[in-house]
Amino acid sequence: MSLEIIFQIIAILIPLVFAITVHEVAHGFIAKGFGDYTADRQGRLTLNPIAHIDPVGTIIIPSLLVWMGGLVFGWAKPVPINPNNFYRPKRAMFFVAIAGPMANLLMAFFWSLLLFISQTSINDPNLSLAEQLIILMCRYGIFINLVLMIFNLLPIPPLDGGRVLRSLVKEKYGRLLDSIEPFGIFLVIGLLFMGLFEPISRIVQYLGSLLMGV
Repeated sequence: MSLEIIFQIIAILIPLVFAITVHEVAHGFIAKGFGDYTADRQGRLTLNPIAHIDPVGTIIIPSLLVWMGGLVFGWAKPVPINPNNFYRPKRAMFFVAIAGPMANLLMAFFWSLLLFISQTSINDPNLSLAEQLIILMCRYGIFINLVLMIFNLLPIPPLDGGRVLRSLVKEKYGRLLDSIEPFGIFLVIGLLFMGLFEPISRIVQYLGSLLMGV
């Protein structure tokens, strides 16, 4: 493996690991605010990535996708949520579900701000490797978080968008969504193969260009 590929993997994995870490912590933090302390008791309300890393979804799959030059995405161990602890479960689940994508949006703004701060030296031909790495991480960080935000907002269970939809519809439709959830990931993969990622990619590129411009 060449030094350039290793450099690229590092620049992608660091923003990816923190993107999915903050995403999961946001779910657990909001759940705690609504009375569910499950994630807190299990030590999952921490920004230490080790507590959230899934060896396959956080490291192996993203690294292979970088090496293959494909779409880079990943996942962490889901934060445990027990809706039975909520006083108003449907209302609570709406905010718990939406918290993850909103955390990714805030992370995209964070990387955009860091890139803006770094712009003063971006055209310097004598940039150190560390400075080049930070700039590359900022660019990847913006797009990774936008991809995770938009992808997770798809109204398909078990994605966050599916859980948001579940909290908004009547119970009879909610039970239908519950029955779809075990097969939802296969539905998502099928839609991706059918071209779903193209409109998502266009949205991400548009939003990313705005944030990169900032």
